[in-house]
Amino acid sequence: MPQSSIVNLKSVSLTLKSDAGPVNILRGIDMSINAGETVGIVGPSGSGKSTLMSIMAGLERPSGGEVSVADSQLETLSEDDLARFRRDNVGIVFQSFHLIPTMTALENVAIPLELSGRTDAFAVAAEKLKSVGLGERSSHYPSQLSGGEQQRVALARAVCTEPKILLADEPTGNLDGATGELIIDLMFQLHDAHNTTLVLITHDDDLARKCDRVIRVEDGRVIEQERQSAPQLEGHSL
Repeated sequence: MPQSSIVNLKSVSLTLKSDAGPVNILRGIDMSINAGETVGIVGPSGSGKSTLMSIMAGLERPSGGEVSVADSQLETLSEDDLARFRRDNVGIVFQSFHLIPTMTALENVAIPLELSGRTDAFAVAAEKLKSVGLGERSSHYPSQLSGGEQQRVALARAVCTEPKILLADEPTGNLDGATGELIIDLMFQLHDAHNTTLVLITHDDDLARKCDRVIRVEDGRVIEQERQSAPQLEGHSL
């Protein structure tokens, strides 16, 4: 089992202003995630789980509390430093893919590698596309790919730099059941191959139970943490 924590949140809160007054999104979140662990964060719509992921990724700043991820104290970093932190440590998979429509699958995957200054960006991107079963689709544009294929491109892009942490926000939300299961299997395969810490945001309890641990969030608070006796995934082999 992993020994060291890679994500530590202490008394994290987020309050946003609105015409009707302040809105409390997160209310004193305390959470620790170990390096190499798989964690499912579950809760109903509006519970704050996606906001929690954004804070772990340095995409959203908390109103209060401390956020330590991969030995970086995020609330103290500038925007430029946060961008470098994400580049070096975090891969993110969104529900809506977020591919650049004017770029091919290969070019989309190569973007973070090019931003890191890698001279072998396209060679590595090609290998990552092969690892998600899209080696023959590298020259296709997003509009020429199915939803499942687009999400596989997004997954290849998220892991191409071999990040320490992979964050996935409802990654199967826009996919049919069979395709969604394929994406989840691929995520766990990549976790197994690189011992990446995987944080899976979902409203699906069955999906979350595939992880080592399930954290339940309601109304901006952690209400329960449940360790699974064994991850309930059928098999991870490619």
